[in-house]
Amino acid sequence: MSATIMRGKHFITLDDWSKQEIDMALETAGDLKRKFARGESHRLLADKTLFNMFFEQSTRTRNSMEAGITQLGGHAHDLTPDKMQLSHGESAKDTAMVLSRMGHGIACRNCFYGIGNEYLNELARWSSVPVMSLQDDLYHPMQGIADLMTMQEYFGKNLKGLKVTISWAYATSHAKPLSVPQTQILLLTRYGMDVTVAAPKEFPLMKKIVDKAQLNAEKGGGKLSFTDDMNTGFEGAHIVIPKNWGGFANFDEFEDNEEYRKAMKSNLEKYKNWICDEDRMKLASPEVKYMHALPADRGNEVTDSVIDGPASIIYDEAENRLHTAKSIMALTMGGRP
Repeated sequence: MSATIMRGKHFITLDDWSKQEIDMALETAGDLKRKFARGESHRLLADKTLFNMFFEQSTRTRNSMEAGITQLGGHAHDLTPDKMQLSHGESAKDTAMVLSRMGHGIACRNCFYGIGNEYLNELARWSSVPVMSLQDDLYHPMQGIADLMTMQEYFGKNLKGLKVTISWAYATSHAKPLSVPQTQILLLTRYGMDVTVAAPKEFPLMKKIVDKAQLNAEKGGGKLSFTDDMNTGFEGAHIVIPKNWGGFANFDEFEDNEEYRKAMKSNLEKYKNWICDEDRMKLASPEVKYMHALPADRGNEVTDSVIDGPASIIYDEAENRLHTAKSIMALTMGGRP
């Protein structure tokens, strides 16, 4: 497949990318990773400009994009609402049309529930350059493709039958959106993996996403199953990804609803024992690997002995955020002079 067909393509959900396109991105990321390790110049986007719009905080996403575009020979603008006319109500249409006339790519993180994905799609509708999601309320494709790259590095390119457990875990650090586990169930099933979601019944993923993931599993030869018992989910797993989602005050529209906040807090506190510890890791495969998108809520989601232990590959996973981000930018932004 020619990489030229990916020039100008938006990157809002991996479900809009074919497996061929995802594989091309992974191959390119691997090549860029090797060049980075050898210190070889790879200025594929010389003099190109990327606009990074962040509505929320970020460590891995912000720095992978900024470092990545710099290493590719371009430059990133760090944009937050206080630096733009967004705070004065400027529309997504006007923002997209102006920025796309000034640069070569627009990347945006907007995780506000019921708003984020719609906002990114509105940017894409009016932008003449590729729009890349840095996470929204539904999807986190940059995290998903980095996770897939990491899995292939440890378990090989053919991941069919690999048992992956995506587990809810207790956390109090901050409200974490559904976008990471939803991206994972959509993507991993396409590659034939046996995916188990372990979560209390009070913390489900969105039905429309689950239904689509089931279809992806049928087409990709994978499996998708659910359990409300964390121990059951861990049994025999080759990869475990325990992470909180849908926690306290998760949805902004309910922030002023005291009864809702109390109910969510009560639900959260019922499952304080949902922690990834050494006992649960022993239920998994002897070759099990622990993954997490970070930041992890240490002592709540996971014990230090696990996250800092030999099964943890979180820093490889985090590093791959750089290489996959560079790949996506190089493939989508590379066609405009």
